[in-house]
Amino acid sequence: MSKTKDSNSVYLQPAKALDEKIAYIEQVIGKSDDLVQRPFSFGRDHTISASLLYIDGLVDDRALQKMMAGAKHTEPSVDNPMEDIQLSLEEIGHTEKALTYTTILEKLLKGNAICLTEGSSIAIAIAIPQFSERTVAEPTTETVVRGPREGFVENMRVNTSLIRRRLSDENLWIESMTLGERSRTTISIAYVNGIVDKTLVEELYSRLKRIDTDGILEDGSLEELIQDSFYTPFPTVYTTERPDTAAAHLLEGKIAIIVDGTPMVMIVPALFVHFFHNTEDYTQRSDISTLIRILRFGCILIALLGPSLYIAVTTFHQELIPTGLLGNLAAQREGTPFPTFIETLLMELTFEILREAGIRMPQPVGQAVSIVGAIVIGQAAVQAGIVSAAVVIVVSITAIAGFVFPSYNIGIPIRILRFAFMGLSASFGLVGICVGFTALLLHLSSLKSFGIPYMQGFTPFVLKNQQDMIFRAPKWMMKERPTPGDSLDRVRNRNKRPSPEQ
Repeated sequence: MSKTKDSNSVYLQPAKALDEKIAYIEQVIGKSDDLVQRPFSFGRDHTISASLLYIDGLVDDRALQKMMAGAKHTEPSVDNPMEDIQLSLEEIGHTEKALTYTTILEKLLKGNAICLTEGSSIAIAIAIPQFSERTVAEPTTETVVRGPREGFVENMRVNTSLIRRRLSDENLWIESMTLGERSRTTISIAYVNGIVDKTLVEELYSRLKRIDTDGILEDGSLEELIQDSFYTPFPTVYTTERPDTAAAHLLEGKIAIIVDGTPMVMIVPALFVHFFHNTEDYTQRSDISTLIRILRFGCILIALLGPSLYIAVTTFHQELIPTGLLGNLAAQREGTPFPTFIETLLMELTFEILREAGIRMPQPVGQAVSIVGAIVIGQAAVQAGIVSAAVVIVVSITAIAGFVFPSYNIGIPIRILRFAFMGLSASFGLVGICVGFTALLLHLSSLKSFGIPYMQGFTPFVLKNQQDMIFRAPKWMMKERPTPGDSLDRVRNRNKRPSPEQ
């Protein structure tokens, strides 16, 4: 704990004048223009002098006006005036007693109004926050054709309510804690008691309690501090902005981490296969979902190995190319000044630049830049004789395959590793690709997410665990939860195969 926080952990003294208490708070916060102090009194005869402190812009002004007007009609008793005052303030918002300056400052900066009274060692915090925030809208990164259109927002309480709407279960436990010495960010941990493995919950709390940092401003900062391995490009924490996705993972025995101020919810533990599943897989029939999943996993290979296979075949293994196609490729390469590897590398870098430009620029302009830029630059490069037409086709197909992934986070390591495989193929041909792919599989098999193997379901291979991996079995066949770790309640479905009544 910081020295500043320790120095504020002193109790209010009833003997101190009201002005001295206010002066101490103003001294700690500094010359902040948004700190407002409004004197008033309780009772028609101004029985008790008081002052209201709040941060301008963080509290509801209409509730403040109502409270100030109602103070005149409050007649505190002689024996226990603060109880009467707190009871009257309950009509405005939820109230809590604050006995130390630390508590007062924390409540003040979280959007509470603080009521200080003359001659009392108790301050009352009134929860009347009012922040500018987005309304619940359709997620921008996880769009679906069929399914709910609701997405998480920056308000943590709105996000927890969206999850509770889908899981009206008394066993859905949501616990909160504060992280960040200066940001004091509130996070919530949600899990279904009886389904989740308790050792996972204990491990998560152990990692959270070890965090000692100035601020947690968004989920990415927290993810870096709790993930298992830093030396990997692959994400070991799953993120989503869809309440239905979060609820589905909770029913599988996972834990949701909700950070106040961010519209993304983290799910732990995360498995490799989860990043290729989509909410829409469960709104379609199982056979359709299975075909779409096979397409996604095929696109992984195209996005990862497409350019490297082209480089290896055209540079080292021309005998694998049909004679007619080999002649066309040779004709296209006449006059091009660079080897195949340099051609492909230049086009890949160009597409990555256009992709980033399209993301960072305003949305209407960004889409035009990425699409038109790719077409114009590709055509101009071919006409100028810098690259061959085949390279443009290969790079374009690779880029399109990369957009098929449901999770944006898994696309980034695929894009990074693509360049590594291109270097291996340019140096060693297909042998280099095979060695690199084997090393990649070994690396994935060594990863863990909160102690759970990252490739669980694939290694070791268990047939009954394949019902919701690459293939998706019908709902009535998926009897047990794919729960990571031990669970007291593994059965989630007791339905039989649907058929007409006999």
